[in-house]
Amino acid sequence: MNKALAEYASLTQEHPKDSMIKKNYAQLLIQRGQIDQAAKLNSEILKGNPGDLDAQVQQGQILLRQGRTNDALQSLQASLKKQPGNAQAHYYLGLAFSQAGNPRQAETEWREAARIRPNLMEAQTALALVALGKRDANQLAQTAETIMKAQPSSSQGYVYHALANEIRKNLPGAEADLKKAIEVAPQNPIVYIRMADLRAAAREKFGEAEKLYEQALQLDPSAAEALLGLVRLYNFQKQPAKALEKVRAQIAKAPSGYYYFLLGQLLLRQGDLEKAEEAMQMATQMDKKNADAFLLLGQVQVARGSQEKAMTSFQRSIQENSRDPRSYVMFGALAEKRGDWKSAKEAYEKALQVEPDYPLAANNLAYLMLEHGGNSDVAFSLAQVALRGLPDLANTQDTLAWAYYQKHQYASAIRLLEEALKKTPQASAYHYHLGLAYQKAGDRVNARKHLDLVLQLNPSFAHAGEVRKALAELGGS
Repeated sequence: MNKALAEYASLTQEHPKDSMIKKNYAQLLIQRGQIDQAAKLNSEILKGNPGDLDAQVQQGQILLRQGRTNDALQSLQASLKKQPGNAQAHYYLGLAFSQAGNPRQAETEWREAARIRPNLMEAQTALALVALGKRDANQLAQTAETIMKAQPSSSQGYVYHALANEIRKNLPGAEADLKKAIEVAPQNPIVYIRMADLRAAAREKFGEAEKLYEQALQLDPSAAEALLGLVRLYNFQKQPAKALEKVRAQIAKAPSGYYYFLLGQLLLRQGDLEKAEEAMQMATQMDKKNADAFLLLGQVQVARGSQEKAMTSFQRSIQENSRDPRSYVMFGALAEKRGDWKSAKEAYEKALQVEPDYPLAANNLAYLMLEHGGNSDVAFSLAQVALRGLPDLANTQDTLAWAYYQKHQYASAIRLLEEALKKTPQASAYHYHLGLAYQKAGDRVNARKHLDLVLQLNPSFAHAGEVRKALAELGGS
């Protein structure tokens, strides 16, 4: 790749007006992650010829790599108005929709790209991943067969076909596919990883699975799925020390953000918070796009009593992963815990701007509004969104129940709270809400029962004064 870059750099200097050389050079730069340089080169092409459709599509690709999703969407849609049959543009537009959180439209674009150019492997691969995510064995097998036909000497189609067979519970068929994949690509670590996964699924073949994962790591020391497979294998066999030793050994060979993230998780499971925090710090330094690492780092810091550090970690996650609503919710939850209602409210609202139906953000914002004088109708709507997204979570049931209570719909509140308490019978806040709902509904016996339980479960309950006042009104002690 370095040699190719050098050659194209030289060719560009020799033929500064040759747009094809510049476009090929820009594509190589994109593949190498040198996005700013590629953007500069592509801008030169468009300056010389604003109507160059290939350069316009490449511009959309560059904008995507820069994280400018909305700009990429506009650019690619404009290109397709001029050239609706451009398969590459449909493919990148699919990526833009996916990045924008619109998987349905992304799939539509990839299907159109594959229809126009059935041998466009990027589109076929994207469709295979969509089918895999849906566990649609028929669609996955069909896409795999298209890839196999177009690239019979590539392992990719055989691997996807194996996964389709796994979904169908056709394990002999999956093994035959993977053997073929190994035959055509014996140096590809992914085929050994998939065969190891198959062996690991058959519990009596752990030894074979371990050897296959090791083989994948020998071929590629940075093969994260292979290391994760080994860690899961060792954890299942109750050998956490062996898992820890393996991860540390692999970090020594091929340090990466994900490997440190894995190390941090293992250390956390062992209760070593200090070393877990150190590992997570390394993970976030090496891979700023790993939101999971930032979020776990913040949680570890909270557990260690360092709320200020945790707030900083969540803020960093928001900066680096602005399209991940979880970062806003974690920041908001900690701000709420610290009594900073304004910052918490803003964080939850931003999470909902990123993902309008994100249930945790909707739930937390609804409860915050109900507790601190917000618009009860808006809070009620948010609570409904939260319960639709997480229908079996006691917390969302409690929030909607509290919204019903404040709208004087006590029967609905009682029904939801009774359901919530079946899941978490020790939740003093739920008993408090249910006791008040029964009191308003005129059921003094059940009201007293649940309000008494609040103080039994948590004598220092935040609303203990209100509980005692309600009990006094009911004639309780």
